[in-house]
Amino acid sequence: MTPRILRRELHASRAVPAVLTAALVVLGSALLFLEAVLKAVGDPPFLLDFESAAAWLGSLPAGVAPAVLGTGSFLLFVVGLVLFLLAVLPGRRIRYVVPSERAAVVVDAEVLASALARRARLAAGVAPEQVMVTVGRRTAEVQVRPTSGIPVDAAAVQAAVEDDLRYASVEPLPVVRVRIAPSGVIGQ
Repeated sequence: MTPRILRRELHASRAVPAVLTAALVVLGSALLFLEAVLKAVGDPPFLLDFESAAAWLGSLPAGVAPAVLGTGSFLLFVVGLVLFLLAVLPGRRIRYVVPSERAAVVVDAEVLASALARRARLAAGVAPEQVMVTVGRRTAEVQVRPTSGIPVDAAAVQAAVEDDLRYASVEPLPVVRVRIAPSGVIGQ
């Protein structure tokens, strides 16, 4: 049960795009069915006449401005590409698993970034607003703006952040990159 819970927490749901696509297909099918029934009983079409629509599609390049045709084709391509990518790509959220025997523990990237920023700040000896940490799927970027005249040891900051990551034992372990700003902050 725990691996299933972890998978649900680590991967984004595709329910919204799937429901929207299904709703559009159902509405289109219902419209086509209604038009077919109206055509079969001899009533006038509700929205779309099949013969005139088929004739218009058959003669499509003629009578339509190239800019409109190109824009419509591009929009249709983008919608198809987005739906294809939603179906094929893994949809992984930026979250990390902390191994535990008793529970499924998932840590969000912002929470991990906050903890790493605190550890980097203590290792660098700077104020909280002088450290910024961003955590992605594979990397943790630490940016430190030192206090003017006081050098910051990038290797010590990196070692402290990596130690904190190992202690938290998050999976997968992100690669740490530390950047020290060339200009410092005055009077912190």
